[in-house]
Amino acid sequence: MKRLLVLLMALTTPALADSRMDAAPLANVQLADPAQERDAKALMETIRCLVCQGQSIADSDAEMAGDMRSLIRERIQKGEKPEAIRTWLIERYGDWVSYEPPFSGSSVALWLLPLALLLAGVAVMSGRIRRKKR
Repeated sequence: MKRLLVLLMALTTPALADSRMDAAPLANVQLADPAQERDAKALMETIRCLVCQGQSIADSDAEMAGDMRSLIRERIQKGEKPEAIRTWLIERYGDWVSYEPPFSGSSVALWLLPLALLLAGVAVMSGRIRRKKR
């Protein structure tokens, strides 16, 4: 009986992942000023959702992404520049939160790994092509 209860709890956990709190005030509401909304939207598309990881916060339905969208809109509405907000988000969550991480010692692998994999693929393919020609 105990095992069944544990199993049922494990299966229902994903359904309870979001809180029952209301969405953040500006999570799904556009700003009245079209220029500010355009700046907010452009920034949101370059910030990675910390929950979904593969989506920007502009595309994510995760509660945390909504909170981040609201935060960005609030700060832009108060007159803060998008680049300052991006800098603050990176300081708070790390380079990973940005789809455009800066080139630094800690992110060198993010920049060089795709190039290294591409070169390795070319080397493997050229080796196979040479063997087939023989």
